[in-house]
Amino acid sequence: MSRFAYVTLVTNAEYALGAKALINSLKMTGTQADIAVLHTGGVADSDLAMLRATGATLVEGSLLETSDEFNQRHQRDRLHANAPFTRGNKPAFHTPLDNFVKLRLWEMQHYETCVFLDADTVVMRNIDRLFAYPQFSAAPNVYESLADFHRMNSGVFVAKPSAVTFRAMMAALDTTGAFWPRTDQTFLQHFFPQWHGLPVFDNMLQYVWFNMPELWDWASVNVVHFQYEKPWQDEHPKAEKLQPLIDIWRSFEQGRAPDPATLRNPG
Repeated sequence: MSRFAYVTLVTNAEYALGAKALINSLKMTGTQADIAVLHTGGVADSDLAMLRATGATLVEGSLLETSDEFNQRHQRDRLHANAPFTRGNKPAFHTPLDNFVKLRLWEMQHYETCVFLDADTVVMRNIDRLFAYPQFSAAPNVYESLADFHRMNSGVFVAKPSAVTFRAMMAALDTTGAFWPRTDQTFLQHFFPQWHGLPVFDNMLQYVWFNMPELWDWASVNVVHFQYEKPWQDEHPKAEKLQPLIDIWRSFEQGRAPDPATLRNPG
């Protein structure tokens, strides 16, 4: 399946640890697809060695060549002031400009199809069927109510690498006054306005666990996404609510697959 790859992005030590758990979870599904880690210069050699030891392919990617004005608008403090996160807390290592490096996936043209997964996700069962989905496929950004279904979440998506598409993205990204409040997520929904919907179970956001527990069913959940607070953080205000999901992440990080028979739905 070398025409296909799962791709994640690592920009610092925190996400390197997340990627380790993600890679472990993917390998436990029995996939034969490549697993590639796109990484920036902010990742230490020791963290890259840890990821290389998993058998993943490491691909170096630099920040996009965007204008100074664009970069200033998307710095952490400026972005969070103009478009604050009001529903959850992004950890201190969240660096908005890094998110746009995801777009370099379209430069990986030795692959026919890629499934991108954020480094704060884990995969519960084989999802190789996603390679048959069209570009651009993503799940809705659902974690509070059904009204969220019109918004897309870029933590899991299906893409077809292409130099033509990448050039078109660069032309559309950094235009005069452009501001993407949720960085790559807002931009990708703009660039692919007719995005194809993946089932919500292919990118189940952690807040569904306590906001919409009736939607959570372990028999259907394929990917768990820790979109705000991260499972490797020592403390955060929602840790107690999310402890069952944190325990699952820790199992994968330690190289152990959780026993599906022991997993209970919320409520």
